[in-house]
Amino acid sequence: MNKDLIKILGEEKVFPIIRNNKPDNVINMAKAFASAGIKIVEINVETPEIYDAINEVKDIVNVCAGGIITSFQANAAIQSGAKLLSSPIFQMNLVKISKDRHIPLIAGASTANEAYQAWKARVPLIKLYPITSLGGVLYVEDLLRPMPFLKVLVQGNVKLNEVSAYLNAGAYAVGVGRDLYQGHSYSEITTRAKYLLKKL
Repeated sequence: MNKDLIKILGEEKVFPIIRNNKPDNVINMAKAFASAGIKIVEINVETPEIYDAINEVKDIVNVCAGGIITSFQANAAIQSGAKLLSSPIFQMNLVKISKDRHIPLIAGASTANEAYQAWKARVPLIKLYPITSLGGVLYVEDLLRPMPFLKVLVQGNVKLNEVSAYLNAGAYAVGVGRDLYQGHSYSEITTRAKYLLKKL
């Protein structure tokens, strides 16, 4: 299994989340992030056409297929060239596919119990989602105090100016979506991502 990709996420610290239902927009955003030096992006599978977009950019950036909740979606994403899977939930059929296909899974958790169960199932990275609704930075600190061995990615309406606070609270990496690209041209997206990488 390519655990190295999880390691890269930990090094880059910031994880761009692309959520758009138009394949062309997804492709151009992925290219903009790749131009900034970002090695891994999450592309949320909003519609079946997004699998084509994943296939289109798989050679220029490592794609994590996001929003995966069924075995069918997981297999279709892997077929399209996704190197990681990300789910808003934790379920064993996705863990099994991840192990069988040697593709790392980022499983979602919103309670201490779910996070612990995912860790016990050897999920390499646990996504605390939706982090803003869960209580933000304070929630990360409270969760990691009794379980500092958890490797967590925070995601869900995170703003750029909050990234450092989450990392200081113990997050392994931070997923940022709309705040990184909404209302910006592709060249601006590249500039913003470069600035963030440098800052971190």
